[in-house]
Amino acid sequence: MTIRLFFSPASPYVRKVMVCAHEKGLADRIEKLPSAAGPVDRDQTIVQHNASGKVPCALLADHTPLFDSRVICTYVDSLASPEASLYPQDARRFAVLTLEALADSILDACLLCRYEKVMRPEALFWEDWYRGQMDKVDSGLDALEGRWFVDVSGDFHAGAIAAACALGYLDFRFSDKDWRSSRPQLASWFAKVSERPSMKETLPPA
Repeated sequence: MTIRLFFSPASPYVRKVMVCAHEKGLADRIEKLPSAAGPVDRDQTIVQHNASGKVPCALLADHTPLFDSRVICTYVDSLASPEASLYPQDARRFAVLTLEALADSILDACLLCRYEKVMRPEALFWEDWYRGQMDKVDSGLDALEGRWFVDVSGDFHAGAIAAACALGYLDFRFSDKDWRSSRPQLASWFAKVSERPSMKETLPPA
């Protein structure tokens, strides 16, 4: 079965879905649909299926929509053999789900910072807001380096995939941010997982 996916090569949430699809050997079953999702000028084609107008949004064969990235990743995982599931069915399951939520919260704050810098008129830039969002990024990274590192550095499950995509987005959109020097474990882990074919195949455009 083919999954149609409203696609943006720069979206870290879309990347999560594609990394999962590659890891499960299902990337060739994803049909990439063009999209122009934005926080101001929304893509009405997407809105017809997902009221938020955000990507990723997937359409199944019967046109049933699936969103957001966590839902789509779970669905993609369900299509392949349950062996080596990206969402373990044992005692680790809720740790993986929580880790994915933590990584997504880092991405959420990154996107707000990106919009504040790029989309808001310069005269209206809110420094305190930007600093507050970036503080969420930093505390999330500290949690990945500390409390959650064992969970991140184990299998390349859905939580680890989300963390890798969050770090990749930082490098992509915030290349001047030195997140590595105070988080050496996380930096070493990210360098290793970035060599996985699924991560290489889904790199955002330069």
